[in-house]
Amino acid sequence: MIIKLIGVLIILIGFMLKLDTIAVVLVAGLATGLVAGMGFVEILEVLGGAFVSTRYMTLLLLTLALVGILERNGLRERAEMCISKLKGATCGKVLSIYVVIRTIAAILSLRIGGHVQFIRPLVYPMAKGAAEKEGKLSVELDEELKGHVNAVENYGNFYGQNGFIAGAGVLLIVGTLKELGISNIEAYSVAKASLIMAVLSVIISIIRNYMFDMKIKRSK
Repeated sequence: MIIKLIGVLIILIGFMLKLDTIAVVLVAGLATGLVAGMGFVEILEVLGGAFVSTRYMTLLLLTLALVGILERNGLRERAEMCISKLKGATCGKVLSIYVVIRTIAAILSLRIGGHVQFIRPLVYPMAKGAAEKEGKLSVELDEELKGHVNAVENYGNFYGQNGFIAGAGVLLIVGTLKELGISNIEAYSVAKASLIMAVLSVIISIIRNYMFDMKIKRSK
C-alpha cells in the first residue's frame, strides 16, 4: 500500500522545512513502522540494532570535532607559516610530494589522507603558504588551488588503492570477472595492472602541479 511510503513523505517535508535532521528521520522511522503493523518496542529494537551495527559511522563525527578544535587553535595558520619559511618550497612541489606519499600509502593500504581529516586543515594551508611566498593569491587562483589540492588526494587514493593485492577494489574486480565466466584472472594481475595507472596518475599530477606553479608566477 502506498501509505507505507509515509516515511519518505515525512523526510521530504522535514528537509524542505529545514527541521532537525535526526528528529525527522526518527519520526519517519516510527511512522513507517507503525503503518507496517510493527509494535513500538519492535520499532525501537530495529532502530537500536541499526545504530549498533553502523556505530563505526560515528567516527566521522569525532574526526570533524577534532579537526574543528585543531583549526580553532591555529593548525592551519601554523602549517601555512611553517611551509612559507622553507626555501625553495612552491605550491606545486608541496602537492607533488603529497600525491607521491598518498599514492604509496594507498598501495600499502595505509589510510593517512582524507579531504576532511588531512586536506582542508593541513595540506591546503601548506600549499597556500608556499604559493603566497611571492605575493597574495587572487580569489580565482585560490579557488583553483583548492581544486588542485583536492585533486591530488583523489589521484593518490583512487589510483593507488587497487595496487594493494588484498584491496576491496581488487577483490571486487576479481569476483565480478569470475562471475562473468573469466576464471583465469587473479588478484595479483589486477594489482599489477593498477600499479601502471597509479604511476601514470602521479606523473600527470606532477605535470599539472608544475603548470599551476608557472601560472602562479605569471600572475605576480
